[in-house]
Amino acid sequence: MPANLPAEARAKWLKVLEAKTPEEKLKALEEFISATPKHKGTENLIHWARRRMAQLRREIELRKEKERSRGGGGLRIYVEKSGDVQLAVIGPPLSGKSALLKCLTDANVEPDLIPYSTIEPVPGMFIEGNVYFQLVKAPSVSLGKDSDLNNITLSIMRNADGVLMVLNCLNGDVRQQFDAISKMALDDGIYLVKPRGIVRVEPKTGMGVQVIGKLLNATHSDVVKLLTGYRIYGAIVYIDGEATLDDIEDALIRSPAYKPTILILNNHHLCGKVDLTDLRIPIIPAKLDECVIDRVKLSETILRHLDLIKVYTKEPWASKPTDKPFILKRGSTVGDLAQRIHSELYRNFKYARIWSPTGFHRRVGLNYVLNDGDIVEIHA
Repeated sequence: MPANLPAEARAKWLKVLEAKTPEEKLKALEEFISATPKHKGTENLIHWARRRMAQLRREIELRKEKERSRGGGGLRIYVEKSGDVQLAVIGPPLSGKSALLKCLTDANVEPDLIPYSTIEPVPGMFIEGNVYFQLVKAPSVSLGKDSDLNNITLSIMRNADGVLMVLNCLNGDVRQQFDAISKMALDDGIYLVKPRGIVRVEPKTGMGVQVIGKLLNATHSDVVKLLTGYRIYGAIVYIDGEATLDDIEDALIRSPAYKPTILILNNHHLCGKVDLTDLRIPIIPAKLDECVIDRVKLSETILRHLDLIKVYTKEPWASKPTDKPFILKRGSTVGDLAQRIHSELYRNFKYARIWSPTGFHRRVGLNYVLNDGDIVEIHA
């Protein structure tokens, strides 16, 4: 993405951010493209904006179609998050997405008799070790080209915490399939493999810009100048990894996101000697038509790859902890857990006792960083 867009283009982009409805966003994007200079440096930006406009047009069209046919309600693209983790289940036709949901969840789903006939997402709950993984089957991906269904799938992916990509060795070269889906996602600002850096810009009231993370080939003053051009005078710029000024502007415009991805390799025994070790993502072998998949390995891989931990709680008078763990981001503190349980527990907090899986026991405060498998007894 290019840095230093002209002032007119930046002003038009502010209108995109301020737009409330799909119709308003569509009109604002049209004006943004008209104000953006056309040259090699802006090709990717304009391509992304046109993809986003196509998504909005399809969303508007499908909503109107459904209103006419059902008397209202609109197209259901997003599934409200439920359980501990939400994962988008994606893949090309006949990859085994429906079979995966049927195998792992109680969802009433059958494979599409006609490819691309499923438009709306299909949710199901995969439960393992008292952890609730909400799986959302997305429409089949059309490889190598844009499509309305691809846009719906991208929206489902962006809303999820992570991705299960199902590829079938019966459908040809799985590496080519992976690369095609990854490119489709990346064109929309979704990383399936962790990039060099991910940027999040969080505007705040008042003046001043704070940068948390490593900047490449830029200074704090450069960041302030860039944000001021977008009329952002107060913000915290979070950089996970390292980022350039272009990466920060990309975050302002496209809101890129990293969605940790796990590859479900269906009919893995038929893949031959294909080498996927360089993909830098976990691979779970499966034979989904016979429901052969290691549920425990899958659940553990999801938690590890999404950087999540299980923390158990115990009442002060209880002899053992609860069976259902809390699922927290690695690095979470006792204070984070107390707030998750109840705001009053956090406000009235006195101290906590911690038991680790290794038998370590101590009394701690709100800022104690939790580890996977800890048992926490909070006193208030």
